[in-house]
Amino acid sequence: MTTSAIRDVERFADEVEVGDEIPGVTHRPTEVQLFRYCAVTWNAHRIHYDPAYAASEGYPNVLVQSHLHGAFFTSLCTGWAGERGELRRLQYSVRRFACPGDVLLCQGSITRIDDSVDGGVLVTVELREVRESDGVSCAVGDADIFLPHRTAVADGQG
Repeated sequence: MTTSAIRDVERFADEVEVGDEIPGVTHRPTEVQLFRYCAVTWNAHRIHYDPAYAASEGYPNVLVQSHLHGAFFTSLCTGWAGERGELRRLQYSVRRFACPGDVLLCQGSITRIDDSVDGGVLVTVELREVRESDGVSCAVGDADIFLPHRTAVADGQG
Protein backbone atom coordinates (compact mmCIF):
# COMPACT_ATOMS: atom_id res chain seq x y z
CA MET A 1 0.00 0.00 0.00
CA THR A 2 1.28 3.44 -0.92
CA THR A 3 -0.20 6.84 -0.26
CA SER A 4 0.87 9.95 -2.09
CA ALA A 5 -0.49 13.42 -2.63
CA ILE A 6 2.31 14.72 -4.86
CA ARG A 7 1.79 12.91 -8.15
CA ASP A 8 0.65 14.70 -11.31
CA VAL A 9 1.95 18.10 -10.21
CA GLU A 10 4.01 20.23 -12.57
CA ARG A 11 7.03 21.54 -10.70
CA PHE A 12 9.36 24.27 -11.91
CA ALA A 13 12.74 25.64 -10.84
CA ASP A 14 11.35 28.96 -9.65
CA GLU A 15 9.02 27.21 -7.17
CA VAL A 16 11.67 25.59 -4.95
CA GLU A 17 14.15 26.82 -2.36
CA VAL A 18 16.84 25.29 -0.19
CA GLY A 19 15.14 24.03 2.98
CA ASP A 20 11.86 23.11 1.27
CA GLU A 21 10.46 19.75 2.34
CA ILE A 22 9.25 17.12 -0.10
CA PRO A 23 5.88 15.86 1.16
CA GLY A 24 6.08 12.37 2.62
CA VAL A 25 4.85 9.23 0.93
CA THR A 26 4.03 6.18 3.03
CA HIS A 27 4.51 2.56 2.05
CA ARG A 28 3.29 -0.50 3.91
CA PRO A 29 5.00 -3.49 2.24
CA THR A 30 3.17 -6.82 2.32
CA GLU A 31 4.49 -10.37 2.17
CA VAL A 32 2.92 -10.72 -1.28
CA GLN A 33 4.68 -7.56 -2.49
CA LEU A 34 8.03 -8.85 -1.21
CA PHE A 35 7.51 -12.23 -2.87
CA ARG A 36 6.60 -10.58 -6.17
CA TYR A 37 9.54 -8.18 -5.95
CA CYS A 38 11.82 -11.20 -5.46
CA ALA A 39 10.35 -12.75 -8.58
CA VAL A 40 10.72 -9.72 -10.86
CA THR A 41 14.25 -8.97 -9.63
CA TRP A 42 15.37 -12.62 -9.66
CA ASN A 43 16.26 -12.34 -5.97
CA ALA A 44 16.17 -15.87 -4.58
CA HIS A 45 17.36 -15.06 -1.05
CA ARG A 46 14.94 -16.82 1.30
CA ILE A 47 15.11 -14.06 3.90
CA HIS A 48 12.69 -12.06 1.72
CA TYR A 49 9.95 -14.69 1.32
CA ASP A 50 10.39 -17.49 3.88
CA PRO A 51 9.35 -16.45 7.43
CA ALA A 52 10.85 -19.58 9.03
CA TYR A 53 14.21 -18.91 7.39
CA ALA A 54 14.11 -15.22 8.43
CA ALA A 55 13.37 -16.35 12.02
CA SER A 56 16.36 -18.72 11.91
CA GLU A 57 18.50 -15.66 11.10
CA GLY A 58 17.06 -13.80 14.10
CA TYR A 59 14.51 -11.55 12.36
CA PRO A 60 10.85 -11.15 13.36
CA ASN A 61 9.62 -11.72 9.78
CA VAL A 62 10.80 -11.63 6.18
CA LEU A 63 12.74 -8.50 5.22
CA VAL A 64 12.07 -5.73 2.72
CA GLN A 65 14.66 -5.94 -0.07
CA SER A 66 17.33 -3.23 -0.25
CA HIS A 67 16.33 -2.46 -3.81
CA LEU A 68 12.69 -2.02 -2.79
CA HIS A 69 13.78 0.70 -0.36
CA GLY A 70 15.50 2.29 -3.37
CA ALA A 71 12.35 1.92 -5.44
CA PHE A 72 10.42 3.77 -2.72
CA PHE A 73 12.95 6.63 -2.93
CA THR A 74 12.76 6.61 -6.73
CA SER A 75 8.98 6.87 -6.57
CA LEU A 76 9.20 9.76 -4.10
CA CYS A 77 11.64 11.68 -6.29
CA THR A 78 9.93 11.12 -9.64
CA GLY A 79 6.50 11.83 -8.18
CA TRP A 80 7.72 15.10 -6.69
CA ALA A 81 9.63 16.11 -9.84
CA GLY A 82 6.50 15.92 -11.96
CA GLU A 83 6.18 15.17 -15.63
CA ARG A 84 8.90 17.56 -16.80
CA GLY A 85 11.35 16.87 -13.99
CA GLU A 86 14.00 14.19 -14.18
CA LEU A 87 15.77 12.07 -11.58
CA ARG A 88 19.42 12.30 -12.57
CA ARG A 89 21.15 10.61 -9.64
CA LEU A 90 20.10 8.54 -6.63
CA GLN A 91 22.20 6.96 -3.94
CA TYR A 92 20.99 5.40 -0.74
CA SER A 93 22.01 3.16 2.11
CA VAL A 94 19.80 0.79 4.07
CA ARG A 95 20.56 1.22 7.77
CA ARG A 96 17.91 -0.92 9.51
CA PHE A 97 15.62 -3.73 8.40
CA ALA A 98 11.91 -3.38 7.68
CA CYS A 99 9.27 -6.10 7.60
CA PRO A 100 5.83 -6.55 6.02
CA GLY A 101 3.28 -4.38 7.77
CA ASP A 102 5.79 -1.73 8.79
CA VAL A 103 4.65 1.74 7.75
CA LEU A 104 7.60 3.41 6.06
CA LEU A 105 7.50 7.17 5.55
CA CYS A 106 9.72 8.42 2.73
CA GLN A 107 10.42 12.13 2.66
CA GLY A 108 13.11 14.58 1.73
CA SER A 109 14.40 18.10 1.97
CA ILE A 110 16.17 20.32 -0.52
CA THR A 111 19.79 20.91 0.48
CA ARG A 112 21.22 22.54 -2.65
CA ILE A 113 20.15 24.12 -5.93
CA ASP A 114 22.60 24.48 -8.84
CA ASP A 115 21.44 27.10 -11.34
CA SER A 116 21.66 27.13 -15.11
CA VAL A 117 21.64 23.44 -15.89
CA ASP A 118 20.09 22.55 -19.28
CA GLY A 119 17.36 25.19 -19.10
CA GLY A 120 16.62 24.55 -15.44
CA VAL A 121 18.22 23.72 -12.12
CA LEU A 122 19.65 20.66 -10.45
CA VAL A 123 18.06 20.19 -7.03
CA THR A 124 19.88 18.06 -4.46
CA VAL A 125 17.53 16.36 -2.02
CA GLU A 126 18.41 14.61 1.23
CA LEU A 127 16.20 11.52 1.57
CA ARG A 128 15.05 9.53 4.56
CA GLU A 129 12.80 6.54 5.10
CA VAL A 130 11.50 6.26 8.66
CA ARG A 131 9.67 3.34 10.24
CA GLU A 132 6.67 5.01 11.86
CA SER A 133 6.29 2.54 14.75
CA ASP A 134 9.59 3.54 16.39
CA GLY A 135 11.00 6.47 14.39
CA VAL A 136 14.04 4.49 13.24
CA SER A 137 15.60 5.49 9.91
CA CYS A 138 15.56 2.37 7.76
CA ALA A 139 17.23 4.06 4.78
CA VAL A 140 18.88 7.37 3.99
CA GLY A 141 20.16 8.85 0.78
CA ASP A 142 20.32 11.76 -1.56
CA ALA A 143 19.28 12.52 -5.11
CA ASP A 144 19.80 15.09 -7.84
CA ILE A 145 16.60 16.09 -9.59
CA PHE A 146 16.43 18.33 -12.66
CA LEU A 147 13.60 20.87 -12.73
CA PRO A 148 13.04 23.10 -15.77
CA HIS A 149 12.58 26.84 -15.64
CA ARG A 150 9.00 27.78 -16.48
CA THR A 151 10.30 30.09 -19.24
CA ALA A 152 12.28 27.23 -20.84
CA VAL A 153 9.09 25.16 -21.04
CA ALA A 154 7.20 28.12 -22.53
CA ASP A 155 9.99 28.53 -25.11
CA GLY A 156 9.74 24.84 -26.05
CA GLN A 157 12.99 23.74 -24.37
CA GLY A 158 11.49 21.53 -21.64
